[in-house]
Amino acid sequence: MITGKIEVVYPSDVEWSETLIEHIGRPFYIKPLLDEPETGMGVVMLRYPAGFINPHHTHPCGHGMYVLEGKLVTHRGEFGPGTFVWFPEGEPMQHGASSDQDMVALFITNKPFGIEYMVETSEQKPGDVR
Repeated sequence: MITGKIEVVYPSDVEWSETLIEHIGRPFYIKPLLDEPETGMGVVMLRYPAGFINPHHTHPCGHGMYVLEGKLVTHRGEFGPGTFVWFPEGEPMQHGASSDQDMVALFITNKPFGIEYMVETSEQKPGDVR
């Protein structure tokens, strides 16, 4: 008989947690599902309110979004339910929700999560972050 461990999380039992992005003054919401301490890999349910856009930024990790509801709006187009979008580590990106409905996705990172927002000025130089 196989007796290996598994972890089971019922997202309906997890409360949404608000995360405010101070420099744009708008929150988004997460439900933590998995935090793997050995690798730093993480999985959360992510909800962007309608019209929310996380401005140009980079991450020190790769991350993917599997869209469950709504439309994921990115710098490369819009993606609906059933679509998996991978964002490579260190790449400049922008993503959020369409203006007409919230977007809910399974958000997966391959190692510890971090974010650096890119400076948004008319004199922006490649690689500038804040």
